Amino acid sequence: MANKPLSMIKIRQILLFLERGVSQRTIEKEVRISRKTIALYLLKFTQTGVDFKELLKRSDQELENILGLLKPAVVEDTDPRKVHFNNLIGYFSKELNRTGVTRLLLWEEYIKEYPEGFQYSRFCELLQDQEKINNAVMHFVHTPAKLLEVDFAGDMLHYVDTSTGELIACPVYIAILPFSGYGYVEALPDAKLPQVVKALNHTIEYFGGVPLTVKSDNMRQWVSKSCKYEPVFTDMLEQWANHNNIALLAARPYKPKDKASVENNVKITYRRIYASLRNDTFHSLAELNKAIREKLDYHHQLNFQKKVYSRLELFKSQEKTLLQPLPESPYSIRHYTKAKVQKHYHVLVGEDWHFYSVPYRYIGKEVRIAYDQDVVEIYCDAQRIAVHTRNYTSHGYTSITEHMPERHRIIKNQRGWSPEYYLKKAEENGPNTFEFFKKVMNSKLIIDQSYTACLGLLRLMSSYGNIRMEAACKRGLRGRKFTYGVIKNILVNNMDLLEEESPIEFRIPEHSNIRGPEAYN
Repeated sequence: MANKPLSMIKIRQILLFLERGVSQRTIEKEVRISRKTIALYLLKFTQTGVDFKELLKRSDQELENILGLLKPAVVEDTDPRKVHFNNLIGYFSKELNRTGVTRLLLWEEYIKEYPEGFQYSRFCELLQDQEKINNAVMHFVHTPAKLLEVDFAGDMLHYVDTSTGELIACPVYIAILPFSGYGYVEALPDAKLPQVVKALNHTIEYFGGVPLTVKSDNMRQWVSKSCKYEPVFTDMLEQWANHNNIALLAARPYKPKDKASVENNVKITYRRIYASLRNDTFHSLAELNKAIREKLDYHHQLNFQKKVYSRLELFKSQEKTLLQPLPESPYSIRHYTKAKVQKHYHVLVGEDWHFYSVPYRYIGKEVRIAYDQDVVEIYCDAQRIAVHTRNYTSHGYTSITEHMPERHRIIKNQRGWSPEYYLKKAEENGPNTFEFFKKVMNSKLIIDQSYTACLGLLRLMSSYGNIRMEAACKRGLRGRKFTYGVIKNILVNNMDLLEEESPIEFRIPEHSNIRGPEAYN
């Protein structure tokens, strides 16, 4: 006890008993401190030259100063080896981060340059001490509803494909609100950007609101161009962020502590979800995610360690009401492609095999097409040059009159380059003409190819009259080929004027040997 300083409480007890004249033997029994230690402190009290009663009035710090109990200030190390080593600490730390560099290699280089330096064991101890200092962590106080952190777990979950028996690996997406620790976990079919955006939609739907910012690391689905200060995010992700009024953030490259909450939540996911499901077998992705959701909800209901409330309670009481409201509809994934404007000033969306018009002055230029379930937008040099309602008609054309050259607009007005125009003219002429025009249009791969044939049929109608045209189309519908040439041949050869032969009615000739109905009475 003599070598170990007593607490100030014990020192004051000893001082109080001494001031009252109590013997050291009695003090030993009451305070449970050896008489040797009591005698040592009595000597210290006496050497101060201050009365015991006056010492009791002093503060703890004053007593420590008087008795010399305060530890002396740390004297700067003057060992030349330590001074030399400290000057090289920055170099050692930097070199250890390089591929293949070990402590042994650094020590060999160090001792060769400075032979009187530390031996290898002491060298490693000093490096380890410095590493503890460098790895000091900072405690952050998170603001509710401000940040969402997302990441992927390193290990995958699996389900069995019932049709093939194959074990399908699924990357696991994890998101967390650092303030409350309330999170979301989902197994995905793959880790590509469309699936990440889909998972983000499910995340904010699960929370019932949108935080102000969302942060991930520099995964390629998140960042298209990595930069410590101004990362460039992928187009689809920016569209999602704008739709939900949320700001995008990226952790610094190789700095996982920038999103420490989700890194820690990955470990929690392993313990609370992976471990619980390790012996279960699933036969679909939906079945796997259902089990994940059950374990996740149970985890949220458990109290924090050494606290009397759960993540769910903290989220509902302090964070949920501060989240931004969800958008009216979830973000619909947009698709992006490139195309060259063709001579007829249309571009092709290959997914639907449908053509959309752009202003004719862009013929021959490469454009960028962005489309979702409802709208198709066309850009050239970052400027939107056309917008259309998406049309799923295969081999169809969606055209805007303003995109046409002036002469094409005139032709369009005169000739009616549209199916509706030709069908309306044909219907006015008669039902057979209408049906024949429809057959002509349906026989072409692209409907525009039928427009010239329809124009020719209108001219035949003008030349030969409505009645003969209707008769010719009636005759033409009996064939298998529906073209302008078929109707022209009928009209030129006057085949439409031939009377249709009535079918000859077959009658059994009368004969005396033929029995009539009366024979069967």
